[in-house]
Amino acid sequence: MVCDGTGGRRLLFLSAFIAINLMHKIRKKALLARRKMNVEERSIASQIICKKLTDSHNFLSANLIACYLPMRDEVDTRFIIERAWRANKRIFVPIMRNDGEMLFREIRPDTTLHRNRMAIWEPLSGDFISPRKLQLVVTPTVAFDNFNNRIGMGGGYYDRCFSFLRHRRKWLTPKLLGVAFQCQQVDKISPNTWDVRLYKTFSELKKR
Repeated sequence: MVCDGTGGRRLLFLSAFIAINLMHKIRKKALLARRKMNVEERSIASQIICKKLTDSHNFLSANLIACYLPMRDEVDTRFIIERAWRANKRIFVPIMRNDGEMLFREIRPDTTLHRNRMAIWEPLSGDFISPRKLQLVVTPTVAFDNFNNRIGMGGGYYDRCFSFLRHRRKWLTPKLLGVAFQCQQVDKISPNTWDVRLYKTFSELKKR
């Protein structure tokens, strides 16, 4: 038998292909489940999720908070943002750059917004903050499991931005809090080596 030394590489490639394909299937199923919710169901569930998060110690003790601006059928986080402003906390929202980098810019009640190339709302002005200085990050979540593993939209922005959190002994903040509807929970997600696990996950039914 002749071995050309490529068998190991082929096996690794096949394993990676299978893992990516599985992630894609989980993402597609979770997105479909979320889109099947009607407007009233989504609104009620969003209020419950946001109330749970803003009542948590993680939120109450944080002053520098990152939170995404909701789009389409995502959990509506406007309640979190408004509650933070009333408590004199500072809110920063993600800005996606063309090179794959994600920045965070402060948003205030009078901040002017515009839609970027992905139709995501972003502020036109405001102070930037280093991800390492944030204390809490409300994280958009497409699918999650009981071990706080997360699947996002597939762009890898959060995993790249918060890659330093994989070294938990050194970096304890920010805390990444996922928000998702219960229909988006799956039995198990097999994380990639570069994935950053959530600190907690909030849904309308899940008790964390």
